[in-house]
Amino acid sequence: MLTKAINGKILTVSLSSGASESESLPEEVYRRYIGGYGLGARLLFDRIPHGAEALGPDNILGFFPGLLTGTPLFGSRYQVVAKSPKNGGWGDANSGGDFGPFLKHAGWDGLLFSGISDRPVYLLIEDDKVEIKDASDLWGLDAITTEAELKKRHGKKASVACIGQAGENLSYMAGICNEYGRLAARSGLGAVMGSKKLKAVVVLASRNILAGDDKNVRSLVRTSIDEFGPIASFFRGFGTTGITATSAITGDSPVKNWGGVGTVDFPAAPQLAGDKFNAKMDKTYACWHCPLSCGAESKESDNPKFPYPKGTHRAEYETACAFGTLALNADIDSLQCVNHLCNAYGLDTISAGATVAFAIECYENGLISNEDTGGLELTWGNSEAIVEMIHRIGRREGIGDLFADGIRKAAEKLGAEAEPFAMEVGGEELPMHEARLQPEYFGTYKLDPTPARHTQYPSAIASDWGVPPAPQDRNQASGRAQHHKGISEYQHIVNSIGTCMFITLAGPDQRIPEWINAVTGWDTTHQELLKTGERIANLRMAFQVREGDNPAQRRIPGRLIGSPPLEEGPHKGLSLDTETQQREFLAACDWDQQTCKPSRAKLAEMGLEDVARVLYG
Repeated sequence: MLTKAINGKILTVSLSSGASESESLPEEVYRRYIGGYGLGARLLFDRIPHGAEALGPDNILGFFPGLLTGTPLFGSRYQVVAKSPKNGGWGDANSGGDFGPFLKHAGWDGLLFSGISDRPVYLLIEDDKVEIKDASDLWGLDAITTEAELKKRHGKKASVACIGQAGENLSYMAGICNEYGRLAARSGLGAVMGSKKLKAVVVLASRNILAGDDKNVRSLVRTSIDEFGPIASFFRGFGTTGITATSAITGDSPVKNWGGVGTVDFPAAPQLAGDKFNAKMDKTYACWHCPLSCGAESKESDNPKFPYPKGTHRAEYETACAFGTLALNADIDSLQCVNHLCNAYGLDTISAGATVAFAIECYENGLISNEDTGGLELTWGNSEAIVEMIHRIGRREGIGDLFADGIRKAAEKLGAEAEPFAMEVGGEELPMHEARLQPEYFGTYKLDPTPARHTQYPSAIASDWGVPPAPQDRNQASGRAQHHKGISEYQHIVNSIGTCMFITLAGPDQRIPEWINAVTGWDTTHQELLKTGERIANLRMAFQVREGDNPAQRRIPGRLIGSPPLEEGPHKGLSLDTETQQREFLAACDWDQQTCKPSRAKLAEMGLEDVARVLYG
């Protein structure tokens, strides 16, 4: 048993040579970058050469559990990081389940892969023992089958992160799957894993991280759980799917590829209520030691048109909207089926659903024909066609090959007529929350190094953090910058400690410094942590700018901001003043208005003088 939640070492693996090495990290590095993608951003900025190809040997794929991951203090998540093939700059993706805690318990605070293997392989970690093993017989299997096979070989206590056929086929929508359906989904990092011929990482751990006095830590866990609010009960009862039907009516979830209105175009939205999803479920599911238990696993499908096995994860809100409200599809069996298929192929459900909705609108407007689709009628609400499209995208078959790399790549091939329907920013498909309802989402979707990422903007945090609230009038563009900057930097801390944002929404997030101090022996404060979040924000942006991407110049779809405004519904007549929002946010961050480059003075303030030398010479 360790005395701190820090192992103090990472594992580096060259897939080209087969060599692996343990590297020690001083504790000061953790204090400055925490863990998760904070630590990942520091290491990858230093180690990925400028201009490296995202699918080439010089890119580095990293797996990083958070600082609290594997401790009793609500840490279950890990992040995958690399240069993204989707936006050409910084990429990260987040997943729950057991894999992050297992990696931490095996003794590793990070795992870095460089190079490209000459054959399919997987990495087996048994505490300090590391071995690259042949995966030729696993190549071509879906992610769920791959995990099951590796558990047969290495035991039920093994935790597995792997890719399906989408990652093998280098789909830009490919993610990395663990626990049969938890995906590190965004940024196209499954394609990076596939490009390295890395099929899976298998972890067996015999140790635990229970930092400090076990009784004191567990007492802190209990008292923190006592402070959980009513949101916790909602998540336990319905998970995220519980808000789907309501969101379609209130204007939170986009409808008909962002061009529709729930009450007008999707009157069937109430059919997607949480209790209707729950009727398909068999039991609840929790990520590692999570008190919320917001997931659920299904009964076996009784609908022959839409088969899915027992144990299929309940579709999340983003999935239900991406394949439901976005495509005018109210068939829950089809949503559970497509959720299973995306997990099996290893596809990001947000990107895949948004891409199918884009394909439907292109088909409805004659930009692709029945001949192009091989007879598949891509019409609004056609549940069977939606499911079939996932098979074709996952396998890159027929029309699926056109859409396998997402909306931007498909729109480039289809031409200018497709652009109005292309709901993507910076190469990433938009998630299922409307900027017209919460204007900060516009800045998050456009200006974060990882574009179109709703989880980079939690809607609320405790007042103890000193972050000002957002203006309540969504027509007001000015005066949002300090709120948006502060809450974004807070979220970098949440991601870097490995805590789920639902824990921080439902629980006492003001106690995060207390949680950290209990398992490190530090004396950190809210103010120090926000400064650390700001350091991580600047490092992520510096990577983005160094690699040639300019968030300030990213294309924004008109529908995202109400240009032109809708004529009906909750967003009737609303157009966002995005110029004011962007100008004030960049000024608050001290990032250049034209290039988003962090100022030399800001980088020096953050203790990132070495980064300033890279950007400025």
